[in-house]
Amino acid sequence: MAARQTVSAWRPAVPGVVEVFHAHFTEYAYPMHVHDAWTLLIVDDGAVRYDLDRHEHGTPDDTVSLLPPHVPHNGSPVTPDGFRKRVVYLDGTHLGDDLIGPAVDGPDLRDPVLRRRVGQLHTALVRPGEELEAESRLTLIGDRLRALLRPRPHTEAARRDPVLARRLRELLDERVVEGLSLEEAAELVQAHPAHLVRAFSGAYGIAPHQYLNSRRVDRARRLLLAGHPPTEVASTTGFFDQSHLTRHFKKLVGVTPGRYARTGHR
Repeated sequence: MAARQTVSAWRPAVPGVVEVFHAHFTEYAYPMHVHDAWTLLIVDDGAVRYDLDRHEHGTPDDTVSLLPPHVPHNGSPVTPDGFRKRVVYLDGTHLGDDLIGPAVDGPDLRDPVLRRRVGQLHTALVRPGEELEAESRLTLIGDRLRALLRPRPHTEAARRDPVLARRLRELLDERVVEGLSLEEAAELVQAHPAHLVRAFSGAYGIAPHQYLNSRRVDRARRLLLAGHPPTEVASTTGFFDQSHLTRHFKKLVGVTPGRYARTGHR
């Protein structure tokens, strides 16, 4: 089988994300190296074996691997077909130095909730216009990683904060078109981003990015029925472009904006 290398890398406009790296390698093996950022890794096909701090590790099945900054590691495929991986490199915004020791001791985390959240993060990262969703998911991932690496007792009651949830909803209502980042919202209401997301979701049963997109789609519906073209509607309701509008419109309404608009001309 011929060696294969497929790589895609970019830096999204999401606070805390240094780089996103998607790759498919069949024979390539990484030599020992270090990163100055945290490496959050999932393997979609195949498996990777690697050495970290002189101990051998691997990425079977639904494992999420977290490699700390400045700690040497390598990597090589386990099977002849190689591996396909998705990586997010993170600065210290979501993960502090206190987690370096626990991550060195146990970098491979088999946690279905964490694995699902990391996959959802990558889905958001590849779609322009989904920065708020990516930021929210990344915040919850950091929260989950801390809980797994440094578990401590907590109660559901501690997550409930209806006043904080209402303040965030008011901010989102004020900025339906221009939007705002989770980092900005957290600064405005003086709350930790993870607590802010949990408080909002707990109070309203919907994540902040879902709420914002719902409000935007409602505005889009009215404009489409008034005869405005989808391209114009996308820009005036806060969506990145027409495809961004179409994706969320179809998800919430069941049809594309163009088809929906045609129903208003009878």
